Amino acid sequence: MSEPALVALRSASFAYEDGPFVLGGLDFEVREGRALALLGRNGTGKTTLMRLLSGGLRPDTGELTLEGRPVTYDRKGLTRLRTTVQLVVQDPDDQLFAASVGQDVSFGPLNLGLPDTEVRARVDEALSALDIGHLADRPTHLLSYGQRKRAAIAGAVAMRPRVLILDEPTAGLDPDGQERLLATLDGLRGNGTTVVMATHDVDLALRWADEAALLTPDGVRTGPAVTMLARTDLLRRAGLRLPWGVAAAELLRAQGLLTGSAAGPRTPEELSALARDRAAASRIRADD
Repeated sequence: MSEPALVALRSASFAYEDGPFVLGGLDFEVREGRALALLGRNGTGKTTLMRLLSGGLRPDTGELTLEGRPVTYDRKGLTRLRTTVQLVVQDPDDQLFAASVGQDVSFGPLNLGLPDTEVRARVDEALSALDIGHLADRPTHLLSYGQRKRAAIAGAVAMRPRVLILDEPTAGLDPDGQERLLATLDGLRGNGTTVVMATHDVDLALRWADEAALLTPDGVRTGPAVTMLARTDLLRRAGLRLPWGVAAAELLRAQGLLTGSAAGPRTPEELSALARDRAAASRIRADD
């Protein structure tokens, strides 16, 4: 028997007051160790789904489970959930509130009633993981936007969650800031954290995620990122374009430069390497 999903929604539905169901009859799983991208146009329920998974909203029907056990929405049940699953919202200014970065990051561990030595250790660990240890005493209102993003994520990391859910974490960052943040997320994954990222960027999802969930008006479809992000029918219903890597692979196959079973490029670097390999192979054939 396979291990139960780390966190899952079972037959879950949710509607805001006096509104239609945003999500209906949903079955959705987050399994340990995955890099999962949530993709869909505005209004398809990405934010609602993330808030359901993190306990910020309660399903109207169905249930949320944690390692196969139904979550209860009393203090004990929510504490158990929030020490396992942490959500970082898109706008860091909606999350940061303390006078300094260190104080803000310490808020969650302090609320767990941990000893001061443990709180300090967690804060130092989280600041180091986000590469902002030098900002511990800086007032949050003096941070750059990218620094505020990192400080907000550090506050979640200090809770040592097994699942970290991020709403558009690269939005508003320049290319260098995006690369640094992705490297940080890879480091967190290397230490055992499961990362779920909501994004509109299909190219980012293709290069980063090993699973993709496409939210369409018909529901949520989940599978390997390389498979789901090549499904033009699902992408169209989700209001998304084809990733450039998938389009490049189709062009390469049409020109006989990529076999049907070979994986296409997921990054510009992979495309360059593929081009070099094909050029080298062509030179060898010409020499023969």
